[in-house]
Amino acid sequence: MKIMILGAGMVGAPMAMDLAKDPQFDVSVADINPEALMKLSKEPKVITIQEDLSVPKKLKSLLPGTDFVINALPGFVGFRTLYTLLEARKNVIDISFFPEDPFELDGLAKRKEVTAIVDCGVAPGMSNILIGHVNSLMDRTDNVKIYVGGLPEVREWPYEYKASFSPSDVIEEYIRPARLVENGNLIEKPALSDSEHIYFPRIGTLEAFITDGLRTLVRTIDARNMVEKTLRYPGHIEKMKMLRETGFFSKVEISVNRIKIRPLDLTASLLFPKWKMDDSDKDMTVMKVLIEGKKNNTRLRYDYDLFDEYDVATHVHSMARTTGYTATVALRMIAKGLFNQKGISPPEYIGKKPECLDFMLKGLKKRGVVYKEKIEKME
Repeated sequence: MKIMILGAGMVGAPMAMDLAKDPQFDVSVADINPEALMKLSKEPKVITIQEDLSVPKKLKSLLPGTDFVINALPGFVGFRTLYTLLEARKNVIDISFFPEDPFELDGLAKRKEVTAIVDCGVAPGMSNILIGHVNSLMDRTDNVKIYVGGLPEVREWPYEYKASFSPSDVIEEYIRPARLVENGNLIEKPALSDSEHIYFPRIGTLEAFITDGLRTLVRTIDARNMVEKTLRYPGHIEKMKMLRETGFFSKVEISVNRIKIRPLDLTASLLFPKWKMDDSDKDMTVMKVLIEGKKNNTRLRYDYDLFDEYDVATHVHSMARTTGYTATVALRMIAKGLFNQKGISPPEYIGKKPECLDFMLKGLKKRGVVYKEKIEKME
């Protein structure tokens, strides 16, 4: 079975190495960056291809004979890339987290009779799977809260933050209006708002703020209240608000000494050296998913917790593990025939199937990514 991974970055490379361990898969990785591909050159079971994947014609030339594709490209080219893959009749696992509505491609995916699981990372991703599972058990789902963040183990001034993916995609979280559900109504609020402080064992107190992380959940889950909040070390919100309100995140071109430039591009270029996650940097991923509802006239709360760290044995960062291994386990789930729904499938569709949830949790646990479940009766 031939697998093609688009993107050889901090998440793409570990996915390739994970899938290459399985004898049933022949794994190829394509990227425009030769330095990123070089890191995989020592892996004999992985074929590397240097190509400009933003050009649909060049992307299509790589696809003949491919059974599955994992799209791990940056969000700004993700939607167009997924369209090209579906047109080529390829089954896809997508972790590009593009801003467009993936259901716009549902008709195309169904006509081509392919399975496309989108947003298949940690959050969105496993958070959706767990919510979809609990929602299928409840007679009524009332409240959903997601807290999630990737953090460097060492807090280094000035930002105390490291990114395992494109800084532009991180900045997008701070400027895109956040959708949430309050009292049954879909509303929007500015990102970085509704802040609160939460204590987490082994880490300490973190600050949480809303971002547009619910994505497909606002359409697929009927809950009275639903929100996702990003976690950072205290002080991050104020710094990002200052940059945003000053205009550093603007996508509108300005003239500087008669040179046209988007402030966002300049900001991303300046932040990247500060935010870049080096191979030696250790990180952590923390997530809490709370789902409350009613079953047989009993109010229940499901509490899922994840705490994951950099793997010193494999030298794989936590955010790459929790995001990438969700995608590789999902690919194995499809290859095994456990999930074959045609069209666009957000992860919450996986959670509706007990055998799929079990497969995902066991596959991640085998790779050291463990989700702890607690169920409580509420007064």
